[in-house]
Parts: sequence; C-alpha cells; structure tokens
Amino acid sequence: MCRFVVYLGPEITVSSLVTEPSHSLINQSFNAEEREEPLNGDGFGVAWYAHALSETPAVFKDISPAWNNQNLLSVARVVRSTCILAHVRAASSGLPVTQLNCHPFVWDELAFMHNGDLGGFRELRRPIIERLSDDVFAWVKGSTDSEHIFALFIDQYAKAPGEGAGKLEGAMRATIETLKDLRAKLKLPTDAFLNLAVTDGHAAVVSRIASPGEDPESLYYIGGRQYDCVDGVCTMRPGSSAAVVVASEPLSGDEGWAPVPANHLLTIEHRQPRLSECTL
Repeated sequence: MCRFVVYLGPEITVSSLVTEPSHSLINQSFNAEEREEPLNGDGFGVAWYAHALSETPAVFKDISPAWNNQNLLSVARVVRSTCILAHVRAASSGLPVTQLNCHPFVWDELAFMHNGDLGGFRELRRPIIERLSDDVFAWVKGSTDSEHIFALFIDQYAKAPGEGAGKLEGAMRATIETLKDLRAKLKLPTDAFLNLAVTDGHAAVVSRIASPGEDPESLYYIGGRQYDCVDGVCTMRPGSSAAVVVASEPLSGDEGWAPVPANHLLTIEHRQPRLSECTL
C-alpha cells in the first residue's frame, strides 16, 4: 500500500507538501504511521499544473526512494502550483519496480493515483483490457492494477456528461461500478482497497473504498483559507475554504484534519470539499 497527497488552492510550492511538514510525504515514505509496513520506498511521483502554459500536467517520477532523491528535494523547493498530486509507492507483491509503474499517471488534462490493491487483478486484467477503447488500450504501458483502473476511468470520463467536478465524479462512480460488476462475475474471493484520486487541474475526486466488511486505507482532509509553511511549520489558516489538502495521513498536527468516512467519495469543487457515499 502507498501514501499520497492531493492539493487544490492558492499557489504553493511542492515542498509544502512533500518535504516541509512535520509528517510530510517524504516522512511517510519511511515512517508511515497508519500502515503495518512503514516503508514506501519503491519510487515516487509528483504531478502539477502550470495552467498559464498548458492544461496537461507536468510529471516527475523516479524509482528511487523519495527520501533519497536529491532531484526531488531541489525541484520541490522551486516548483509552485495551484494543483499538486504526489505519491510514494510500496509496490504490490509480484509487480516490478519501474518508472512506468510509478504514480501519478497522466492522460491529457487528467492526473490519477491509487493507494490500495485491486484484489484478483491477475484474473481481472483481461476483462478490464477487453473493455478499453483502442486508444486507451494502446496508452497502457505499465503492469499495475492502478494504471488499468485509470484506463477504465479515462473511457468512462469520455462518456460522462457535464464538466468539471460533476464529470469527474460521474466517471469515478462508473469506474467503481464496473470493477464491482467484474469482481462479482468472477466471484473473486480477494478483497479490494480503492483509495483513488483524480483531478483535471481545477476540481478533484478522491475515494476511500474497500470491499464489504473491510476497513479502507486511511485518508484525511483539511480545508481553510490558506495553507502555509513558514520556517518549517505548516498550518492551514482557518476561514472560508479556498484551499483543500487530502492525504493518506495528516501532514501536521492541525486540529482541522478529519477522516474521510469509509466508503465515501470526497469531491472538491470551487475549493470546497463535499462527501457522498460510494460502495464497492
């Protein structure tokens, strides 16, 4: 299982999420507190948006541990964005540690990442592929359950009505429903844990979902007027929500962090978080 963080709000540096907080994502890469195994050292990735230049996000990935990558430390210090996704990976058993398998994954304006495990993926992979459009099938390069889930999402997103957060949420629900149907048809005995995060750079949807009877992976969020890191102390200023952070584990000791309830989606629209039920 992995750890990740999503940010939407006024422009901040990547380091405000990845290196500066007391329980930053880099800290979680070697000292995760809400996993049995504290290490997430099988690579990392960061996606961020520079809307003045392109609606397609930039991505920086590597297979080295996040805590030991000097390029990440250097880039994070100077890159600023209003929308950032960052991920540290703990590879699922049997899957190779390659850059192709590092999150986030990107398609056009979309960026996606996953914390968890799609149980029975070996049996599910072919049925998933059979449901993909030719373009999306050709796009898949890695071997993870996560990238295949995103591939399903891409096709659902193309068909989803509306725009913005509504389109993202509709595609997320359709993707989860597809996985639910496939798992039921195959009568898979293994469990699934789907903490999924997707954004178009302006809105985002994050899920905290597990098979019936199972506890999903940890996930928290905090909203406020401004997220600041000053002299190594990172806090969310209280007030009307203009910034939202979603993370596998709280980045700091702020009292405003709240758990995303089990089997819910957290939709962020106009920098406002909204919860709704969703089951697998």
